[in-house]
Amino acid sequence: MTGERFVVVGIGADGWDGLTLPSQRELAAATTIYGSARQLALLSPDVDAELVAWRSPMSAHLREVLDDSASGTVHLLASGDPMFHGLGTTVVEALGRANVRVLAHPSSVSLAAALLGWDLSTVRVVSLVTGDVDDVVGAAGDRRRLMILSRDASSPAAVAAMLRDGGWGASTMTVLEQLGGPAQRVVSGTSAGWDEPHGDPLNIIAIECTGPTRQLAPGLPDAAFTHDGQLTKQAVRALTVAALAPSDGQLLWDIGAGAGSVGIEWLRLNPSGRVVAVERDATRTARIGENARRHGVASRLTVVDGEARTVLAGLHGPPDAVFAGGGLDAEVFRLVWPALARGGIFVANAVAIPTQELVIGLAAEHGGTLRRIGLEEAGPLGSLTAWRPALPVVQWAVRKEGR
Repeated sequence: MTGERFVVVGIGADGWDGLTLPSQRELAAATTIYGSARQLALLSPDVDAELVAWRSPMSAHLREVLDDSASGTVHLLASGDPMFHGLGTTVVEALGRANVRVLAHPSSVSLAAALLGWDLSTVRVVSLVTGDVDDVVGAAGDRRRLMILSRDASSPAAVAAMLRDGGWGASTMTVLEQLGGPAQRVVSGTSAGWDEPHGDPLNIIAIECTGPTRQLAPGLPDAAFTHDGQLTKQAVRALTVAALAPSDGQLLWDIGAGAGSVGIEWLRLNPSGRVVAVERDATRTARIGENARRHGVASRLTVVDGEARTVLAGLHGPPDAVFAGGGLDAEVFRLVWPALARGGIFVANAVAIPTQELVIGLAAEHGGTLRRIGLEEAGPLGSLTAWRPALPVVQWAVRKEGR
């Protein structure tokens, strides 16, 4: 052993026999080992260490252990690969790499891919341990392969229902329980016909999607969102999301969110991003949540009900991007601009003449790009067809200087 304060050791359902020799030696020399009761029961009876089962909630107990300044090395057991949606990531983030050593083990995803013969580099992984079952819809698409990290024994039935309701009822589902262990069990079926009773809580769900294709570019049809008319329309929305330039891990504030369509499309392009949507109309805030669940991004979208000028000071930030699609005035901009991160981007769409005059004046002061977007769509004119122009939109996009 070396001098790290904590050593995180991955262990699978195959227990002691599935550990590498270095992991076995590490645990055999340990003085204190923390883990779940199930994990501790997998250790060799020859391990002569104090075995401590996690109390519930585990997060609070883990915090106590990490904060303990007592000397000596503490060992922590983690399910599968500690650095794949696992305990190792949490501990390293809390203490820093220098204080933690991690001994890896095959993850449940790796074991499932090996058993199914799937190319793991092409598989999308969704975690229900930290996310929501709606997130499955956000990853689903015709011919996609998904691996779902289950929360518990009820997850397969919940995922099947979600896929069925979203149009992926023909998708093949395979539930793999206790992978690699003596109690390993594999069950397959379709999401539409899934009627298996709750099985083992330690399971992973593999899905071969059959159903609607997944549009990758921004600009979903307007009918993809429930709305009352307060909606950034399809073509303008595509231009707006492009102007916001989504990038991994960013935070977007959507001010005057309406139906939430811009923030939702932004999240569909940014799987690790987050959105805070501000909307003063309570009916619309509920609708934003409904639309977010429909598109599988609800776990990463927070809706704040209230006037922008009242709630902005209390929002989580700083944002990397801000979109003002409604309710922009000089006071709101004075609150938003200082909050925007250096290098962040601000985009505003203005339809009413006073708001257009405001953004033109702000562009003269702060720079950026002004666009006037005019669109026409073909529509009926009696028995004929004619072009019908939409209201022009003035769009201002500006990036805050510095990094």
